[in-house]
Amino acid sequence: LREAGDPLFLDRDAVASCWSHYLARDSDRDDPRASPLRAGDVRGLPPALVITAEHDPLRDEAELYAAKLAAGGVPTELVRFDGMVHGFFSMTGVVDAAAEAQALAARALGRAFR
Repeated sequence: LREAGDPLFLDRDAVASCWSHYLARDSDRDDPRASPLRAGDVRGLPPALVITAEHDPLRDEAELYAAKLAAGGVPTELVRFDGMVHGFFSMTGVVDAAAEAQALAARALGRAFR
């Protein structure tokens, strides 16, 4: 978890709170179903598009996951949106990057379902 993040939408305390609601037990943090970066073997996973935001405290973990996928031979596209915060993806009509990120995701899904 990055020290520098997004103090307006998602900070360290908010992330800790989310984890406390998301996990049944604290030990579940090590389960790759809760934290995919902890997966031992990613070979054979489907192609991935990983979209990150510059000011997201979860950015580094997401980018490490993208690197792990690529190192495991998974076709992976990583796109970072500079100047954006966690949750920007849903801010269509507010920030242009949201529509751009959604279009990237739609194209990736289109390729996956063809």
